[in-house]
Amino acid sequence: MEITTVYFHMTLANCFLLCLSCSDFSRKHEWQLYSHNASSSACSARRDIIPTLSCKKLIDAFPLDEIDGNYVRTVKRCVFSESPPTPLKGPLKLAAVSKEVLESILDLDVSASLYEDFVLYLSGSKLFPGSVPLAHRYGGHQFGYWAGQLGDGRAHLLGEYTSRKGETWELQLKGSGKTPYSRSGDGRAVVRSSVREFLCSEAMHHLGVPTSRAASLVLSEEPVLRDQFYNGSIKKERGAVVLRLAKSWFRIGSLEILTKSGELDLLRKILDFVIEEHFTSITKNDPDKYVAFFSTVVNETAHMIAQWMSVGFAHGVGNTDNFSLLSITIDYGPFGFMEAYNPNFVPNSSDDEERYSIGAQANVGLFNLEKLLEALYPVLNPNQQSWAKHILKGYAQIYQKRFQELFIAKLGLEEQDESDDGYLIAFLLKMMEDTRADFTMTFRQLSEVSALHLHSGSIPKEMWALQDLSMHEFFSEWVNMYLPRLQRAYQSDEARQNRMKGINPRYILRNWMAESAIRKAENDDFSEVRLLQEVLARPYTEQARAEERHYASRPPRWAQGLRVSCSS
Repeated sequence: MEITTVYFHMTLANCFLLCLSCSDFSRKHEWQLYSHNASSSACSARRDIIPTLSCKKLIDAFPLDEIDGNYVRTVKRCVFSESPPTPLKGPLKLAAVSKEVLESILDLDVSASLYEDFVLYLSGSKLFPGSVPLAHRYGGHQFGYWAGQLGDGRAHLLGEYTSRKGETWELQLKGSGKTPYSRSGDGRAVVRSSVREFLCSEAMHHLGVPTSRAASLVLSEEPVLRDQFYNGSIKKERGAVVLRLAKSWFRIGSLEILTKSGELDLLRKILDFVIEEHFTSITKNDPDKYVAFFSTVVNETAHMIAQWMSVGFAHGVGNTDNFSLLSITIDYGPFGFMEAYNPNFVPNSSDDEERYSIGAQANVGLFNLEKLLEALYPVLNPNQQSWAKHILKGYAQIYQKRFQELFIAKLGLEEQDESDDGYLIAFLLKMMEDTRADFTMTFRQLSEVSALHLHSGSIPKEMWALQDLSMHEFFSEWVNMYLPRLQRAYQSDEARQNRMKGINPRYILRNWMAESAIRKAENDDFSEVRLLQEVLARPYTEQARAEERHYASRPPRWAQGLRVSCSS
């Protein structure tokens, strides 16, 4: 199957293509979250506050691995292997919980986290009632090449929870020990990567981006050896576990491994299961249901990546095993939020070829969808194959349309109704690239600045990103295009500012902010993790504590040398 790749060239005319709140509780209770030694149980969690999970649906739907044992091996003819978590050693510390996830999804009061042995459930040392821990078998294309069997090498699916709202969520631990898919890994995750995943999962949710969620972050004293930058400098770090949730953890690689292995009966089973559970608008008996499924994934993947771009988010490792079939953001590794606008921004220091730069994400999405279609090919007839190819050819247009809608909204314009809107966006992004203006704060300060200041060119000194942009020789020309559009759209400048401030965040999880929280957490000071939780739960609202910490200020000089890698 050959599908022509759509290239997104960085030109002025089309560069746009590249392109909890728990404060009241925490203050009242001073976050009395307990450390726990496995030998003590002075304040046990009551059984009635522990959610009951179920694995019945998954176990009934799919054959389990016939081989019993947690040793590394090639697994065949199954979707899951039974695999118990390995408890972390030493005292455990509950660094943070998501109040919203506990209360709105798991139907718990956040005070449940005050019970001392609740941390044992959140870390995998104890199993939730009804849990049958599973590790998922999948494969994937990594950095463009087929990598064979991958799978949950340090994650355990604990089961499904159905909330009072009738929503079903799958609970998964990350960093909870070895599985048959661990390859050469130790099954652990370290503090730095776990803090980043916990904070970013929730931050992306509050930015309105489809994402997995994070319920808790648990730290241990168990030593974990890591070579962070793959330069031979092995260091001892601390193990940590994140309890994360998603409606489904199936990904493109879940289907690829089955097609590559010729297990087409299982391929159909996963497709039928996913469609019935998560694509309810598709009729179960529709002979073209797999094409309809593919069409939906193409559309939603294009929308997801456009949303990434609208908040300056670069995933960092956009392999097919990290792309959800539900088009939600999963597997937060060496991600980054772009600061100075640069279409070639690469958050992952392990990505030597810059395959996963922020400006390449649209093409990465296309590549991954091509691989999804290859996985579907054996269950499609020739007419359906042709139809699916045609659908994929529309991906670029879907992405471009959604990207432009999002950026027009970021500029405060209610709808795309003029032919020069694309040029208006492209012109701005090119100026931002030339001046290295901060992506997030340029849009935020455009939201806050008055039209009068824009017109006169007298940008207030505190609007540092907009001041950088205003140094461009064509800034006034762009303003002269932009202001008339605003005047036609709004009765008052205040209405425009209010609308834009609700779209353009003031706070994102910048690398330096995460790093500051990580350094403290490694010394058992979780104050900044919790502060960032609180701030990033309201990213569009100016907050005094965030301003005191300079979260909306120019990044500090020491942050320029920060790097993140695939090591976690």
